[in-house]
Amino acid sequence: MEPDPASPYRFRVPKPNYLPHNVDADEPDEVFNKPLDRPGDFENAHYFSKVKRLAHDIGITKPKGYNVTFHYNPNMERHHFGQTHPMKPWRLTLTKSLVTSYGMNFAMDNYTARTATYEELTNFHTNDYVDFLATVAPQPTPLDVDNMHPDLKFNLGGSDCPLFEGLYDYCSMSAGSSLDAARKICSKQADIAIAWGGGLHHAKKSEASGFCYINDIVLAILQLLRVHPRVLYIDIDVHHGDGVEEAFLSTDRVMTVSFHKYDPNTFFPGTGALDDNGPRSEHNPGSHHALNIPLNDGITDEQYKWLFESVISKCVEKFRPAAIALQCGADSLAGDRLGKFNLLVEGHSSCVEYCKKLGIPMIMFGGGGYTPRNVARAWAYETAVAIGQHKNIPHQIPEHTPWRERFRHETLLPTIEQILGEPRQNRNPQKKLQDIVQHVTEQLRFVSHAPSVQYQVIPPDLGPIRDEVEQRLKEEAELHDDNARKLREEAMGVPMEM
Repeated sequence: MEPDPASPYRFRVPKPNYLPHNVDADEPDEVFNKPLDRPGDFENAHYFSKVKRLAHDIGITKPKGYNVTFHYNPNMERHHFGQTHPMKPWRLTLTKSLVTSYGMNFAMDNYTARTATYEELTNFHTNDYVDFLATVAPQPTPLDVDNMHPDLKFNLGGSDCPLFEGLYDYCSMSAGSSLDAARKICSKQADIAIAWGGGLHHAKKSEASGFCYINDIVLAILQLLRVHPRVLYIDIDVHHGDGVEEAFLSTDRVMTVSFHKYDPNTFFPGTGALDDNGPRSEHNPGSHHALNIPLNDGITDEQYKWLFESVISKCVEKFRPAAIALQCGADSLAGDRLGKFNLLVEGHSSCVEYCKKLGIPMIMFGGGGYTPRNVARAWAYETAVAIGQHKNIPHQIPEHTPWRERFRHETLLPTIEQILGEPRQNRNPQKKLQDIVQHVTEQLRFVSHAPSVQYQVIPPDLGPIRDEVEQRLKEEAELHDDNARKLREEAMGVPMEM
């Protein structure tokens, strides 16, 4: 049932997320004005040997007792939202560059995710919306540049959600990687599945919002619910995870917990107040299952870590999730173009580390993040956390890393002085944080202890057939891939005994 249009969950700030444009402040996009370099076979072999040597030297192997999978579609990198748009798919290129250069790929099962099908996208989104998304023509100039109040169908075509070339393909690839991660969790082929190309948490059932067109997180959680009775969704993006919260507003099988900056008058999307905890009616199963942690500018690593662990430990104890969906939006990092926190990579990744220690199957999504070099650092380091290698990898970015000069500083973990010069003013007194924890504790008193689920016949899923086809294609590819054959013979990354 659609929420009442007058509900606070439908509130929208009546202006785009990032206007006015400031071209001078934007990072240069000169890489998109010329073809990407295509290294030859010799360069690739030389790079591969360096990666292999570093992985051997620092002991990169598959983790013991659990399996990590990495889901990615490299074609996402080729898309471009626009010269002055904050969303840069280029950040995925830098992330992959770091992950691969450290040799982390040897510790994971790596999948090139296929695109999501029309039927998969319409498991959540309306047919009319997906049809329009698939057929609308690209719009070179956003419709609200000359008209601040254009009539936007499905909120598409403005500066927030422009109609760029290849939009439907981009959305399908993002959703495809997240769905692939969810299927691997459901089939127990993965204990932790990583999909950095996903995490687009603002998209609604029939509306684009906040740079998000297809809500891949909702699609992935729906897949998880086919097997797992309860899913805990955690969002550490600087923006409120309103799209996911709204999608599961009336169910007790999904608990949503969003840590975000909250300012209803000036900061997008304007929702996520402390007392927004789901439907007001106690008869609605989703009541008290939406927890919001509103923060002010300047929060520090120490505060964030304490608050995160205090809140999530209570949620896990009461809700007892069978799976976790963790959105790792990197716009909560210091130095982001839109966020204003003082979080460093270490503080951001402490959330991943804590969730991993819970031993619950988990998907790690990407999300926001508008300073590409900082996004790449965070997601690469959090990949290292997932495979248990974050304490082993050197903090100096490897010399052989592609695009290394784009990171500005040579370290993987820059200080607040290197990023900002001096920290932003912290507007989060400890009393405010303690009041938040107290409020969450009070809300959880009304949550049924591990809500029961009536099991029914699970609708048919093509997962097993897809997995069989994927395995066959993988084997065929490896037969023609001499490097893959040599890798298996060398047993790189193989140790994984219980």
